[in-house]
Amino acid sequence: MRYLPHTPEEIESMLRLIGVKTLDELFSVIPQSCRRIKNMNLPGPLTEWELESKMTFLSRQSSIAPEFKVFLGAGNYEHFIPHALSYLTSRSEFSTSYTPYEPEMSQGTLQALYEYQTLCARLLGMEVVNASMYDGASALAESLLMAMRIKKLKKLAVSTLIHPLYRRVVRTYLEPTGFEVVELPWFKNGRTDLSPLDGIADLGAVAVQSPNFFGCVEDLDAASEMAQKKNALFMCCFTEPLAYGLYKNPGCFGADIVCGEGQSLGIPQSFGGPGLGIFATKMKYVRQMPGRVVGKTKDLKGRTGFVLTLAAREQHIRREKATSNICTNNNLCAIAAAMYMALLGSKGMHELARLNFDKCEYLKREMEKAGFRIAFSAPTFNEFVVELPPGFEKTRDRLIREKIIAGLPLAHHYPDLSHHYLFCVTETKTKEDIDALIEGIKA
Repeated sequence: MRYLPHTPEEIESMLRLIGVKTLDELFSVIPQSCRRIKNMNLPGPLTEWELESKMTFLSRQSSIAPEFKVFLGAGNYEHFIPHALSYLTSRSEFSTSYTPYEPEMSQGTLQALYEYQTLCARLLGMEVVNASMYDGASALAESLLMAMRIKKLKKLAVSTLIHPLYRRVVRTYLEPTGFEVVELPWFKNGRTDLSPLDGIADLGAVAVQSPNFFGCVEDLDAASEMAQKKNALFMCCFTEPLAYGLYKNPGCFGADIVCGEGQSLGIPQSFGGPGLGIFATKMKYVRQMPGRVVGKTKDLKGRTGFVLTLAAREQHIRREKATSNICTNNNLCAIAAAMYMALLGSKGMHELARLNFDKCEYLKREMEKAGFRIAFSAPTFNEFVVELPPGFEKTRDRLIREKIIAGLPLAHHYPDLSHHYLFCVTETKTKEDIDALIEGIKA
């Protein structure tokens, strides 16, 4: 689509049509405090050669990630991506295809998405998975809206150990439309404290994250029992699906809805996105589930084929009663995740999860040997919280200059956890990398 600015005559005509005299009157609903008063002072246009030179200059000022040993996680994880995956996802049949509304023209894409749904259902222990959402945060918010539709209630409880940015998205989605979001505190062991639920009536859903933001594996048995006791839906979200290659998946605990971020499954970090929203539920709730669903069927000649099914739930069919206002999804990322899981297989997923667990435990032990306190006693996966001495920020800045990024400060999200840092280790870190981190912190 070409960008052509409106002429003064066109602007005047449009304003006249809607009964507004000036542009200032049109935008009067925007508070003055939110308006930019000064001009943006943008630079002038550049030729193609000048623009390329400018971008090259700017790129050289950025750090190149492979040169760094990054011990950060918090919802975006560095995993090795097989080169076969990059080749397959770059094929034009996948990378340039549009929404498969015409199944007779899109059997390849539809079957790939069907396989994605199947593999995710097995990983999570759930009955049905949709063909993807935007990311973990939007998947969680949409899952809570779905729970409220099912229970026809306005109150829900979410753990404060759910990713802080996910909780912000949840509030953005739900609070303006009259829903009450109750946040549950945590125990000293790093797990969610469910006891406040005893005093809450008319609760529609209970949502926890496992492993949670601190890397701790939640007691999903207790969460499931509490949700049943309150006659609420039990919801589990995640940011690291690889954990279910080692720990029991949410389906084992009777979760009604499971959702989260699938970036770990073969999707590059890419400076924060795009990600992959994974969304799963029980079959009895499928008509309330947002997003597309690919089904397997037979045509008039008895041949097996794949189609978008139960489409009456979607906005392009039933605008007013649609399950979601999201009109698209992350097909290519979903297909990449399917390829990743297929390349590893169930044994490979288990072995990779075990490798991540073992390396994280090694770093945890070395931290304790160095005299640093592990903040929480609950079992962890991939990441954990450690308390470091006041002034560690200076050490952290020095390590960055040495191309080591040592943990995420938690005080910004959890003010009570000053001097606490979230460290993450995946299969991409060697013993030598971990030892260098420990020596750098002690120096």
